[in-house]
Amino acid sequence: MNGWLLAAAVTLGGGLTATLWGVATGPLGRRVVAQNLATAVACPGLLLLSQAYGRPAYVDVALALAVLGPVGTLVFARLLADELAEHPPRGWWPTWATAALGAVVVPALCAVTAPGRATVKLLVVGALLVGGNVVATRALTGGIQGVRGG
Repeated sequence: MNGWLLAAAVTLGGGLTATLWGVATGPLGRRVVAQNLATAVACPGLLLLSQAYGRPAYVDVALALAVLGPVGTLVFARLLADELAEHPPRGWWPTWATAALGAVVVPALCAVTAPGRATVKLLVVGALLVGGNVVATRALTGGIQGVRGG
């Protein structure tokens, strides 16, 4: 077992445990935030697994997940707007925690990756991961005009 595989196991194990707890318990707001957290944790986990196993195809899966995960959260925010208005979720700590995770994982992988297309792809995944989750969390907490009266 190398360090990359250990980091992926810790990231996925801790993040997905928190996600399962959030989805299984609590009000609707917590469950939607946990769904957003799942994609935000799975992306860095896939990036770490890509480095651990030497499989660049995992970066492509992380890229697709970084694009589609926040979009799914925005769809939930739009469809469940009335229910979320009654008990607005508070999801800033998972957003900042996953942003910090992405801010640690992506530069570390960029440092060990040869300059070129792979590094650019990693940077794009990192930007989509952080930006998408900030936008999705703002939509869930009512901070975007037209989504929940924000």
